[in-house]
Amino acid sequence: MSHFTFAALGLAEPLQRALAAEGYHTPTPIQSRAIPLALEGRDVLGVAQTGTGKTAAFGLPLLQRLAEDRVAAGPRTARALILAPTRELAIQSHESLRCYGRHLPLRHAVVIGGINQSKQAETMRRGVDILVATPGRLIDLTNQKHVRLDAVTTLVIDEADRMLDMGFIRDVRRIVAWLPRERQSMLFSATMPSEIEHLAAQVLRNPVRIDISPARVTADDIEQRVYFVAAQDKRMLLTELLTDRAMKRVIVFTRTKHGANKVAEHLGKAGHTVDAIHGNKSQNARQGALERFRTGRARILVATDIAARGIDIDDVTHVVNFELPDVAESYVHRVGRTARAGSAGTAIAFCDDSERDSLRAIERLVKQRLVVIDHARRTQPRDHAPPPKSRTPAGRRPGHPAPRRREQFQKVLQQ
Repeated sequence: MSHFTFAALGLAEPLQRALAAEGYHTPTPIQSRAIPLALEGRDVLGVAQTGTGKTAAFGLPLLQRLAEDRVAAGPRTARALILAPTRELAIQSHESLRCYGRHLPLRHAVVIGGINQSKQAETMRRGVDILVATPGRLIDLTNQKHVRLDAVTTLVIDEADRMLDMGFIRDVRRIVAWLPRERQSMLFSATMPSEIEHLAAQVLRNPVRIDISPARVTADDIEQRVYFVAAQDKRMLLTELLTDRAMKRVIVFTRTKHGANKVAEHLGKAGHTVDAIHGNKSQNARQGALERFRTGRARILVATDIAARGIDIDDVTHVVNFELPDVAESYVHRVGRTARAGSAGTAIAFCDDSERDSLRAIERLVKQRLVVIDHARRTQPRDHAPPPKSRTPAGRRPGHPAPRRREQFQKVLQQ
């Protein structure tokens, strides 16, 4: 069933007015299918890749049902609970819901780690209609009696597979056990591994499953490339690639916090405007880095996977996988930071000898081969295995003299 306007989905006029002010006129597929079901009070299991509008898919009907049911939230309680895996995603969802519900008399709160809890506890003292939270801080505040969950009528678990990747599933189950049995529940995920299927079976009651995951896991508008390069040469290659001014807004992903700091330091010394964001940064530092990146004061953001689903910034032209992720699904969420809002984007992967298994796992998941950019800057689809390990990373045969590194990487960029 296809709907072409938000009015046709049954949304109330105050929500339509807020959406129109933001320039949203046509529902996405996940919104068209999920909103009418959620308005009916049905449990929903939604499978859709990142960037497809899942927040509005659950947020709009949630706002409308809460506004129609004129029940005041009691002290320290929330009528609706949204669980998000990262601080950035929680803040993003909170801000989106406040935007969509600007014409509705509803109270909102966000509860996340990394900042002092006193203001969060004070906000919850009066009770709220919608609480967006990360699992760890919510458990802390609940144990301290600052939050009660016995009045929750609607539960949303967002980015459930990321919850699994980050080791939060046990915390999620603990939180769910504190909720009333009679409630509406919705679970959204970009992928559906077996453990998430099991969680959905425990949390949802007779859910309607909506699966709009495409045959290709990554967006069609993302050009995906790979460089085979030695680990010690990655920083130099990255620096050389960034001389291309077409790389206007770039996110570079590393596996570790230490690695993110080292790459950011290297790029800063090379004259680039760059920020780093990872779990060791305070929440204020993370939000400051995102704001500088959003406004263009920083051209490059170096991040660990904690930011892969927490960055919703338009016009990211390039994503660079400086190191390939250990979990193939993380690649999908990394590259999903580009080609958003209908724009095109480029995803670049650096692959050293130790990462070839990771590359094969990624290609199996995305159901395509990444385009190899060889060291003579020739672009060609790969229909064979990467060069054998007997060759050096620069592609020369053993025993042949190596060119100087600077000259080597200048050749990489020459057409």
